[in-house]
Amino acid sequence: MLVGCSQQTNQVKGSFPEDSIVKHTAPAKPYKPGLGELMSAIQMHHGKLWFAGINNNWKLAEYETGEIKEILTSAEEIETDRPEVKDIHTVYPSLDSVTISIAQQNLPLFKSRFGKLTESCNNCHNNHRFEFNRIIIPQSPPVTNQDFKPH
Repeated sequence: MLVGCSQQTNQVKGSFPEDSIVKHTAPAKPYKPGLGELMSAIQMHHGKLWFAGINNNWKLAEYETGEIKEILTSAEEIETDRPEVKDIHTVYPSLDSVTISIAQQNLPLFKSRFGKLTESCNNCHNNHRFEFNRIIIPQSPPVTNQDFKPH
């Protein structure tokens, strides 16, 4: 019985030369998110930015604006042929004004400028026939496992 087990192991091992796996494996393609995935990520950070700001968690709010900028930049680098991506720059002034309100830790100004940021997102959507994708000021946190209050 032990001889049978030993022979079976040798057959399997001999059937798959170790170097053949490496030779026939296709190289991995780098991950390239689509514009929809990038915009969904921005939407998540947009919501988190709102709840950070209204809870006076200015460090988190600053972090979230940085994340939004990073994703916008990635969209510009990845989706170079999309006309709507060529207009992403129209969102930057509104985002910069939110950043200023965060630096000032000014809640009323933050709320006002966040509204303008949301409006600039919708203007871009409208200008490129994505009017059906309307962004609003969040009514509830986008995630339930994060505390948005400063600590």
